[in-house]
Amino acid sequence: MPATRREAEKHTPWLFAGIRPNSGGRAMRDALAGIALAAMNVPQVLGYTKIAGTPIVTGLYTLLLPLVAFAALGSSRYLVVAADSATAAILAGALMPLAPVASAHYMALAGFVALLTAGCLLVARLLRFGFLADFLSQTVLVGFLTGVGFQVGIAVLGDMLGIPIDTHKTVLQLLELVRGLPQARPPTLAVSAIVVLVILGLRWLAPRLPGPLFAVVGAIAASAAFDFARHGIDVIGAIPGGLPRIGVPAVSLNEALALVPVAASCFVMIIAQSAATARAYAERHHEPLDENADLVGLAAANAAAALSGTFVVNGSPTQTAMVERSGGRSQIAHLSAALIVALVLLWLTGPLQYLPRCVLGAIVFTIAVGLIDLRGLRDIGRESPGEFRLALLTAAVVVTIGVEEGILLAMALSLLRHVRHSYRPHTAVLVEDRHGQWRATPAVAGACSGPGLVIFQFGADLFYANAGRFAQDLHLLVQGAPTPVRWLVIDAGAITSIDYSAARVVTSLLGELDGTGVELILVHVADSLRADLERHRLSHVIGSAHVFDTLHEALAAIRAAGSPADSHAAPAPGSTPTSESR
Repeated sequence: MPATRREAEKHTPWLFAGIRPNSGGRAMRDALAGIALAAMNVPQVLGYTKIAGTPIVTGLYTLLLPLVAFAALGSSRYLVVAADSATAAILAGALMPLAPVASAHYMALAGFVALLTAGCLLVARLLRFGFLADFLSQTVLVGFLTGVGFQVGIAVLGDMLGIPIDTHKTVLQLLELVRGLPQARPPTLAVSAIVVLVILGLRWLAPRLPGPLFAVVGAIAASAAFDFARHGIDVIGAIPGGLPRIGVPAVSLNEALALVPVAASCFVMIIAQSAATARAYAERHHEPLDENADLVGLAAANAAAALSGTFVVNGSPTQTAMVERSGGRSQIAHLSAALIVALVLLWLTGPLQYLPRCVLGAIVFTIAVGLIDLRGLRDIGRESPGEFRLALLTAAVVVTIGVEEGILLAMALSLLRHVRHSYRPHTAVLVEDRHGQWRATPAVAGACSGPGLVIFQFGADLFYANAGRFAQDLHLLVQGAPTPVRWLVIDAGAITSIDYSAARVVTSLLGELDGTGVELILVHVADSLRADLERHRLSHVIGSAHVFDTLHEALAAIRAAGSPADSHAAPAPGSTPTSESR
């Protein structure tokens, strides 16, 4: 098992933690894996620029300084930080109405979003907010990424068919595609279909081979040999070579304020996706992981992206899987990939001018297909229909309204699900069966644990939202009991805290119970709950004599007090109530 977060923070080196320790032989294998990563990743990041609306060369920039920055300051040995379809889609959805796509102004806005995102990540690190990744549930994340898959896939169909699309709204894009089908260009469609077949075919037959690289190299060679541009197949044209220029993106104050919600959406996506990916690979390889150190690495990577003229970067599950399949076991693989990209920028951008635009669209289309998680949706639907509906709603919002709105909805739904479970927790009344074991039964009117006795379970912490329900359930059980209740035992095993509002409700409840002759007893009280009871001055109201560590002790005390439930509610000596093990 991986080390705990505190242990990881204590033992992780400050710089290049994702590299050390490493042997010479292992380092060489990692470097070779980095070459394979670059071969598989370069075509994909070129495609991500199509999603983000940025110049082609900026995709290569995401594999340069951001990779080095994360390798220097991150903790994960496996996480690949580069361009990502989800954050690229969030970025494009927000910036396209603000500036012409791929323009200098657009790139300044994109760079400033990356800088703001870096700031959010750094603040999260200072506040030790690495745990925030746990608040985006897997259910809505599947729905969100599925929606992104449909949104991105529809967006590139125009390029794949040679049909001009003038809108950025997914539903309107689909309508324009349908109307423009008679104007589709057969040569462009043929090239797109071949690229999709090559990539998906190799993904199925030989997943270790870089299908996108084969498709790009083949398309460039064919385009140069047969002059695709002359035959009506658009090509991307000349790409500026050389390393990126370093500079701070310049935007106005009003623009900066308008970009804060975009950066917040990217921040949430990065937190959820990067942390989940890094954690999965740390657990798989039994290695320590410091999620807060990864936040520093991600902040540095996005700051490097902003300063080097590119857009937001994220931890990518697919690219991380690529480097692992290639044998990479440390960030040396990522540094090696960055070196290869630097060589491409310096000497190999010339051939890219022959690359057909439809090839980038086809690559993005295959990425979009991979994001549509039908198997995950099916599993969710089989096991939890309610969560399945939430996932579908998230996907529908992404497709019909926008990616940024989808991620905000995903956050809200995840938190609402948690609050709903706390607001309506599991409740039960314990009833002794004929074998002397205590079994949970529904907490409804008439339920009791024995004559004059009710043992009530409440499955969540007590706070302002559920305290009224807690009191209502107890009133229902006391008033609906077949015989007058003298002892009301609260199994507090799941109650670890009580807030001020709930404490006031419990204080009022205790007064009402005392007025009707009902005595309240608490069992399985955690130390944290005891502290809350003291702070809210409930301990002296309940009385220390009415707080027990186990149900067995409480029932023994009830029997000693001469309860009318003696013979039925209290277990016989030597019996073992099932609640003792909780």
